[in-house]
Amino acid sequence: MGALALYGLLHHREVFAWMKQIRKTDAVNTVYDEPDQWLADLYKAQCRRAKKPSRAEDMEDVSQTGNMIRGVADRIEAIRPELAKVVERVDDYLDTALPVQTPALKVSLADHQAQLVQAMKQEAARADLAQAISSARQKIKSLRRN
Repeated sequence: MGALALYGLLHHREVFAWMKQIRKTDAVNTVYDEPDQWLADLYKAQCRRAKKPSRAEDMEDVSQTGNMIRGVADRIEAIRPELAKVVERVDDYLDTALPVQTPALKVSLADHQAQLVQAMKQEAARADLAQAISSARQKIKSLRRN
Protein backbone atom coordinates (compact mmCIF):
# COMPACT_ATOMS: atom_id res chain seq x y z
CA MET A 1 0.00 0.00 0.00
CA GLY A 2 2.85 2.33 0.85
CA ALA A 3 4.50 1.68 -2.51
CA LEU A 4 1.28 2.49 -4.32
CA ALA A 5 0.92 5.75 -2.39
CA LEU A 6 4.55 6.64 -3.16
CA TYR A 7 4.02 5.90 -6.84
CA GLY A 8 0.88 8.10 -6.83
CA LEU A 9 2.77 10.99 -5.23
CA LEU A 10 5.65 10.71 -7.68
CA HIS A 11 3.24 10.61 -10.61
CA HIS A 12 1.40 13.71 -9.36
CA ARG A 13 4.70 15.55 -8.94
CA GLU A 14 5.58 14.79 -12.56
CA VAL A 15 2.14 15.89 -13.76
CA PHE A 16 2.33 19.15 -11.81
CA ALA A 17 5.86 19.83 -13.09
CA TRP A 18 4.65 19.21 -16.63
CA MET A 19 1.66 21.57 -16.13
CA LYS A 20 3.97 24.24 -14.71
CA GLN A 21 6.21 23.93 -17.80
CA ILE A 22 3.18 24.20 -20.12
CA ARG A 23 1.97 27.36 -18.32
CA LYS A 24 5.47 28.88 -18.57
CA THR A 25 5.63 28.08 -22.29
CA ASP A 26 2.19 29.59 -22.86
CA ALA A 27 3.21 32.76 -21.00
CA VAL A 28 6.34 33.10 -23.16
CA ASN A 29 4.36 32.55 -26.36
CA THR A 30 1.70 35.16 -25.54
CA VAL A 31 4.38 37.87 -25.59
CA TYR A 32 4.76 37.28 -29.33
CA ASP A 33 1.05 37.01 -30.20
CA GLU A 34 0.34 40.71 -30.83
CA PRO A 35 3.48 41.49 -32.86
CA ASP A 36 3.02 38.33 -34.91
CA GLN A 37 -0.59 39.26 -35.70
CA TRP A 38 0.39 42.82 -36.59
CA LEU A 39 3.16 41.56 -38.83
CA ALA A 40 0.65 39.28 -40.55
CA ASP A 41 -1.72 42.24 -41.02
CA LEU A 42 1.13 44.37 -42.36
CA TYR A 43 2.11 41.63 -44.78
CA LYS A 44 -1.45 41.41 -46.09
CA ALA A 45 -1.67 45.20 -46.42
CA GLN A 46 1.54 45.47 -48.42
CA CYS A 47 0.54 42.50 -50.58
CA ARG A 48 -2.65 44.33 -51.56
CA ARG A 49 -0.45 47.06 -52.99
CA ALA A 50 1.88 44.82 -54.98
CA LYS A 51 2.55 46.28 -58.41
CA LYS A 52 0.04 49.09 -57.80
CA PRO A 53 1.49 52.59 -57.40
CA SER A 54 -0.07 54.11 -54.29
CA ARG A 55 -0.57 57.56 -52.86
CA ALA A 56 -0.25 58.43 -49.18
CA GLU A 57 -3.99 58.11 -48.52
CA ASP A 58 -3.90 54.55 -49.91
CA MET A 59 -1.22 53.57 -47.39
CA GLU A 60 -3.05 54.45 -44.18
CA ASP A 61 -3.36 50.85 -42.99
CA VAL A 62 0.35 50.24 -43.55
CA SER A 63 1.13 53.41 -41.60
CA GLN A 64 -1.18 52.49 -38.73
CA THR A 65 0.16 48.95 -38.40
CA GLY A 66 3.72 50.26 -38.62
CA ASN A 67 3.00 52.65 -35.75
CA MET A 68 1.60 49.80 -33.65
CA ILE A 69 4.74 47.74 -34.28
CA ARG A 70 6.89 50.78 -33.47
CA GLY A 71 5.12 50.98 -30.09
CA VAL A 72 6.09 47.45 -29.05
CA ALA A 73 9.47 47.21 -30.77
CA ASP A 74 11.37 48.48 -27.72
CA ARG A 75 9.49 46.34 -25.21
CA ILE A 76 10.36 42.93 -26.66
CA GLU A 77 14.10 42.50 -26.39
CA ALA A 78 14.35 39.18 -28.24
CA ILE A 79 12.96 40.54 -31.53
CA ARG A 80 13.90 44.19 -31.19
CA PRO A 81 16.33 44.25 -34.16
CA GLU A 82 13.85 42.55 -36.47
CA LEU A 83 10.98 44.85 -35.47
CA ALA A 84 13.24 47.90 -35.80
CA LYS A 85 14.11 46.78 -39.32
CA VAL A 86 10.40 46.36 -40.15
CA VAL A 87 9.65 49.86 -38.81
CA GLU A 88 12.54 51.27 -40.86
CA ARG A 89 11.24 49.54 -43.99
CA VAL A 90 7.70 50.80 -43.33
CA ASP A 91 9.05 54.34 -43.15
CA ASP A 92 11.02 53.83 -46.36
CA TYR A 93 7.91 52.47 -48.09
CA LEU A 94 5.73 55.35 -46.89
CA ASP A 95 8.33 57.84 -48.14
CA THR A 96 7.81 56.53 -51.67
CA ALA A 97 4.14 57.52 -51.82
CA LEU A 98 3.23 59.15 -55.09
CA PRO A 99 2.31 62.83 -54.93
CA VAL A 100 -1.31 63.89 -55.14
CA GLN A 101 -2.30 64.12 -58.74
CA THR A 102 -3.45 67.50 -59.95
CA PRO A 103 -6.34 67.61 -62.38
CA ALA A 104 -4.63 68.21 -65.67
CA LEU A 105 -5.75 67.46 -69.16
CA LYS A 106 -2.31 66.40 -70.26
CA VAL A 107 0.62 65.08 -68.25
CA SER A 108 4.04 66.06 -69.51
CA LEU A 109 6.52 63.39 -70.49
CA ALA A 110 8.93 64.45 -67.74
CA ASP A 111 6.17 64.18 -65.09
CA HIS A 112 5.13 60.80 -66.41
CA GLN A 113 8.71 59.50 -66.32
CA ALA A 114 9.18 60.85 -62.79
CA GLN A 115 6.02 59.04 -61.66
CA LEU A 116 7.24 55.81 -63.26
CA VAL A 117 10.58 56.09 -61.47
CA GLN A 118 8.80 56.80 -58.18
CA ALA A 119 6.50 53.80 -58.73
CA MET A 120 9.51 51.54 -59.32
CA LYS A 121 11.16 52.83 -56.14
CA GLN A 122 7.90 52.19 -54.31
CA GLU A 123 7.76 48.59 -55.53
CA ALA A 124 11.38 48.02 -54.49
CA ALA A 125 10.63 49.46 -51.04
CA ARG A 126 7.56 47.22 -50.79
CA ALA A 127 9.66 44.15 -51.63
CA ASP A 128 12.20 45.15 -48.94
CA LEU A 129 9.33 45.55 -46.46
CA ALA A 130 7.98 42.10 -47.33
CA GLN A 131 11.44 40.59 -46.75
CA ALA A 132 11.79 42.32 -43.36
CA ILE A 133 8.33 41.13 -42.31
CA SER A 134 9.15 37.55 -43.31
CA SER A 135 12.40 37.52 -41.37
CA ALA A 136 10.70 38.97 -38.27
CA ARG A 137 7.94 36.36 -38.42
CA GLN A 138 10.52 33.59 -38.83
CA LYS A 139 12.37 34.86 -35.76
CA ILE A 140 9.13 34.89 -33.76
CA LYS A 141 8.35 31.36 -34.94
CA SER A 142 11.80 30.15 -33.87
CA LEU A 143 11.45 31.79 -30.44
CA ARG A 144 8.08 30.27 -29.69
CA ARG A 145 8.33 27.16 -27.61
CA ASN A 146 6.19 24.22 -28.56
